[in-house]
This record gives sequence, C-alpha cells and structure tokens, in this order.
Amino acid sequence: MEWQIILPIVWFVVWGVLWGVYFVLDGYDLGIAMWVPLLGASSEKERATMHQVTGPFWDANEVWLITAGGVTFAAFPLAYAVLFSSLYSPLMILLFCLILRGVCSELRFQWDNLHFRWICDGTIALASLVATVLLGVAFSNLFRGLPLEFDTANQFFMFQGNILNLLHPYCLLGGVVFVLMFMVHGILYLGWRVIGDLKNKAIYLAKIVWPIFLFFFLVYVVLTFAFAGLYKNYFSNPPLLALPLLCAVLFLLSGYALYKGTNLGKSLLYSCGGIFTLTMTGVIGMYPNVIPSRLAESGSVTIQLAASSTPTLTIMLVVALICVPIVIAYQIWAHRKLAVTINADY
Repeated sequence: MEWQIILPIVWFVVWGVLWGVYFVLDGYDLGIAMWVPLLGASSEKERATMHQVTGPFWDANEVWLITAGGVTFAAFPLAYAVLFSSLYSPLMILLFCLILRGVCSELRFQWDNLHFRWICDGTIALASLVATVLLGVAFSNLFRGLPLEFDTANQFFMFQGNILNLLHPYCLLGGVVFVLMFMVHGILYLGWRVIGDLKNKAIYLAKIVWPIFLFFFLVYVVLTFAFAGLYKNYFSNPPLLALPLLCAVLFLLSGYALYKGTNLGKSLLYSCGGIFTLTMTGVIGMYPNVIPSRLAESGSVTIQLAASSTPTLTIMLVVALICVPIVIAYQIWAHRKLAVTINADY
C-alpha cells in the first residue's frame, strides 16, 4: 500500500485515539461536576473537595479536545469545514458550555459567599450536563450519518436539514448514555480519590447509577443495528469484533469490581478502558468515512477525500511522534504527584 494511502488511515486512527483519551480524562471532570449539587448538597466542604479533586487536571484534560479539533483541522480540513458548517449551532453551544465551566470553576473560590458559590456550582453542573449531552448527540449523529449531499454546482457537501434533524431518538439516547457513562466514571474517580463520608456516598450512588447506565448502554447498542451502519466493517472483518466485545467486557468488569469491594481503583481502570474502546469501536465502524452521510454514499466525506497533502501529514506525524509522548509523560507525572487522597471530613 502506498504511503499517501497509509498516512490518512494512520491519522484517522490517531484522530479516534485523541477523542478516546479526551473522553476518558475529561469524562471524570464532567461527571464529577454533574454530581456536585447532588452529592455535595449538605456541605460546602464536600463541594469544595469535589472541585479540589479535579482542580489540578480539568484544564489539562481539555487540551485533548483542542488537540482532537486541531487534528481534524490539519489532517482532514474538508471534514472540519463540513462538520462546522453542518453542526455550527451545537458546536458553539458546546464551546460556551466549556467556557462557563472554566470561568465558574475559577470564580467560585474568589468570593466567600455561599449563595455565590451555589450559583457557580449550579452553572458548572448545568454546563457540564449540556456539554455531555451535545457530545453524545453529535457522535451518535456521526454514527447514524449526517443528512449530507454533494452539491455539484458549488463543489461542496451541503447539510440538508436543521438542528431539529439532529434530535433523532437514537441520537438523544446517545446523549443519555454519555451522561450516565460520565456520571459513573466521575463518581468512580471521586470515590478513588477521597476518604470519609464522601467516599461512602460516592460508592453508594455508583452502585445505583451503574445498572441504569448498563441498561441504556445495551439498548443503545441494540438500536445501533437499526439506525447506524457501524457494524458493517465488523461483520465483513470478524476479527474486528474483538474490539466491541472487549468494550462490553471492560464495562462489565468495572461493575463487577465496584460491587465486589470498596477499592474503586480497578473499577475506574476498567471504566477508562470501556470508554476508550467504545470510542474506537465507533470510529472504526465509520471507516472509510470521516463523516458518513445517511442520504447517499456520494454525500459521505471519506478519509482519502478529506485528507491533507502527503507532505503535510508526514510533517504532522513527525511532530506528533515527538510531542505526544512528552504530553502523555507530563500528564502521568501530574497525576502521580497531584492525585493524592483527600479527606473530605476535615
């Protein structure tokens, strides 16, 4: 296979990996933020502890979102243009939600007023909830296929619809699955990082929410057969079925480790693996399309069609091979140094 054909495929896999890492890392940030008004309702100390747990990491975790977006722009500029022209409103709402999260996370500790801090916590929770729903709906629409047609007159892929066309029940279910998945992931991370009553409450709520997540996840998987074409690649290449099976096993092991004992480290680790493999299952299922079309095959934006030039992808690959390991090493170091156990009772 020629280098100019291999490179776009490599970057497509890298693109999926970046999204997977983002969902794993920022997933616990978003999950914990959604729990703050509920889990910390009785104590400012507990709410402050929950912010302290994610405080050193949330902005670094969101760098992976910027990286995933940057790779889309640089490696697949046509896909970037089609995506932002088609999903402009949802993506702008997502951006404003992430901005609100960051601003309120910093402002809540600048004024020693409980009412002000409650407003900040509520804003963070709502922004995290909306952002998570949008991510789930957006990726479910990619799995289902966007209503795209290639306009021969303008030589561009045109979005045939509006924002309401994106709110299909299957896609809304994807938003629900993402919310429950991140809530479980976040509360597992919280329980792993704290001790005291807050840990006990986290374990109790995790055991309640996990079966609910599993139910909606299984329904989502079944409905994917009816509304998305993700499984074509897997049925035509049976060895690839190991990936979605591994995803299911990891989520089940996460629940098993949760119910088996109070050490949430293993459960959290399996949850990380489940989220990552779920992302890669969806990405590989879309191949060879970056943006599938549900109207006509000619409306799909393929990897080869959307890819940048071979010299551009080659330079990017060299830079990525140098810089990405440095970023990963830094984040591992930061978590080893800063992810200390916190006693919320004192």
